[in-house]
Amino acid sequence: MSSRRTFIRSGALALVTMGLSPSFLRRAVYGLELPKAAKGKVLICLFQRGAADALNVLVPHGDAEYYRLRPNIGIARPARAAGSAGAIDLDGFFGLHPALSPLKPLWDRGMLAPIHAVGSPSATRSHFDAQDYMESGTPDNKGTRDGWLNRYLATCGTCEAGAATTPRGQVEGDATKATPFRAVSMTAQTPRILQGPAPAVAMTSIDAFTVRSAGGVSDRLEALYRTGSADLVHATGAETFDAVKRLREANPQRYAPANGAEYPRSEFGQRLKQIAQLVKSDVGMEIAFADVGGWDTHINQGAATGQLANRLTDFGASIAALVTDLGDKMDDVVILTMSEFGRMARQNGNGGTDHGHAGSMFVIGGNVQGNRVHGRWPGLAREQLYEGRDLALTTDFRTVFHEVATSHLGARDARALFPGFEATSSLGVLR
Repeated sequence: MSSRRTFIRSGALALVTMGLSPSFLRRAVYGLELPKAAKGKVLICLFQRGAADALNVLVPHGDAEYYRLRPNIGIARPARAAGSAGAIDLDGFFGLHPALSPLKPLWDRGMLAPIHAVGSPSATRSHFDAQDYMESGTPDNKGTRDGWLNRYLATCGTCEAGAATTPRGQVEGDATKATPFRAVSMTAQTPRILQGPAPAVAMTSIDAFTVRSAGGVSDRLEALYRTGSADLVHATGAETFDAVKRLREANPQRYAPANGAEYPRSEFGQRLKQIAQLVKSDVGMEIAFADVGGWDTHINQGAATGQLANRLTDFGASIAALVTDLGDKMDDVVILTMSEFGRMARQNGNGGTDHGHAGSMFVIGGNVQGNRVHGRWPGLAREQLYEGRDLALTTDFRTVFHEVATSHLGARDARALFPGFEATSSLGVLR
């Protein structure tokens, strides 16, 4: 038989190919407990990388300054005719970009809560730094080593079994099984937001998620786990392979979305389709993450049609399909969209927009305070702009993240998630 050291080394290599770090193996081998995921609440985070233009995503058509600043790329005021190129009116002041029409039914059902003038208090206009600050949850602090969602996982949040009270949708007092799929990122590498000591899985697709290694190491490793040598194997090992087996059996090629949902064939659409599959597959997923690039529209941004509109068409249709597919499960799901910052209020000379400051977010779910745009609108007059050029920040992104972590996920000590930040008020985005 191979030595214990050989199994550990080979197993680590195998698990790395799955998106699991060797630290995951060490926890199983040496008896350290993994966090325990409880059935119920799920948070799906969607990152728009490249700085989405908030002013053309969530259009302030009631502010005349908007049209002065954007004579060529501004989205026209709402028109009565269906299918017009104008903004889709929400509340008489704000509207959605016409490419986001699939999200309007969610607004009508009270499931969509947009937030405007939200983002990082950092003054940086660097994509890399701004994304790092948003994912670490510590603006202007480059020394933070973990992501805020990993800190949530590490400090347990809703995973405490046997608690006297649990968030809606969880089984009270249920000692849930450990699962490596508590946090899943549909990306090639673990994103900054999930980096840290708590286990998280990164995979580009469910059908690519297998334990692969030469010489049948995975089979021998699984056999070793299941035989249960006390000094080598922790009880969660067999459960891990059971979960991997369930993923293998959940063939994404045969998955049929529910309720007539039709996902775009884009990479983003297909990844949201597989997130829906994971939500339904009972593998204990609590956090899901996906990102999509292409939002850095310096040149030829377009208005109702063009580069930004094409990106929003895919974005809106993919999210709408996810919500439709999940159906009643949306009562326990929150979808949170984010982008590192917004874009300059005034269009540039290339028919695009340069890096800005505050942006927008969407919070979507069955338990959100929909039918209203949240946050305080600062205005677009020159004296109201940040540094005379950008939409001013009125809501720190940590206020939104804090509310989602506490009200939806049930985090008990959000100060550990956002060190140095004190949430003095709530937006009331969640019921």
